[in-house]
Amino acid sequence: MLEIPESTTLARQLNETVRSKTIRSVVANASPHKFAFYSGDPATYPALLTGRTIGKSFGIGAMVELLAGDCRIVFSDGANLRYCESADQAPAKHQLLLEFEDGSTLVCSVQMYGSVQALPVSDDPGKYYRLAKEKPLPLCAAFDRAYFTSLCGAGTEKLSSKAFLATEQRIPGLGNGVLQDILFRAGVHPKRKMGTLSAGELDGLFYAVKNTLAEMTRLGGRDTEKDLFGNPGRYRTILSRNTCGTPCPVCGAEIQKAAYMGGAVYWCPACQPLPETN
Repeated sequence: MLEIPESTTLARQLNETVRSKTIRSVVANASPHKFAFYSGDPATYPALLTGRTIGKSFGIGAMVELLAGDCRIVFSDGANLRYCESADQAPAKHQLLLEFEDGSTLVCSVQMYGSVQALPVSDDPGKYYRLAKEKPLPLCAAFDRAYFTSLCGAGTEKLSSKAFLATEQRIPGLGNGVLQDILFRAGVHPKRKMGTLSAGELDGLFYAVKNTLAEMTRLGGRDTEKDLFGNPGRYRTILSRNTCGTPCPVCGAEIQKAAYMGGAVYWCPACQPLPETN
């Protein structure tokens, strides 16, 4: 799923591959998917996008924005993007396919759920887009210790560390995937209440957010996700489906997994203890 390291990586790769290319043809909703969501009627996308020249791409939290003339295409969450040198290399099933004048293609396929929005730049892509544009993201200097402190407002002391980091769009693009290694590096259990963290532990959590996401992005995303060319990211996750049940790289304890808040959480019972007073 798209989170900050992957959206940033995809935007960089799109700028390196498709920027300045002109769209020759568009196929939208070729493989109907119950949980693929579009802005408006996808049948209008060919008329809207054909002939547009691709501009700059941006990673915006859990979204990737691709400018196309006076339009924008916004891919979010479960949208998987692939660049192919020719149309015959494209996946058989897809929710959006852009063919360029040189024969190369950009293909979006949705697995579990995801959204594709193609609309004029004057139109509003929605509140999640606006929030992600308005808030400083952890990769920028404006996301500093003072800003992080401002997120820890009244009521957050009762939230678990997972709920604090990954809900209510406090930090757009920081989701259940990347938070696992963030919490491991901070030594904080995913179920631990924020109100039980000391000032020093909050400092550690802040730096874990900044440094972990920076490293994941520098290495082209996580090894559990794929980039524009179908390659897994080079960041090796410490806690993920790939490492569940294996020894912790720090202490050797077995990495644990549990269902929590609609998704799986992973932790080391020795490095991330859950206080009895939690």
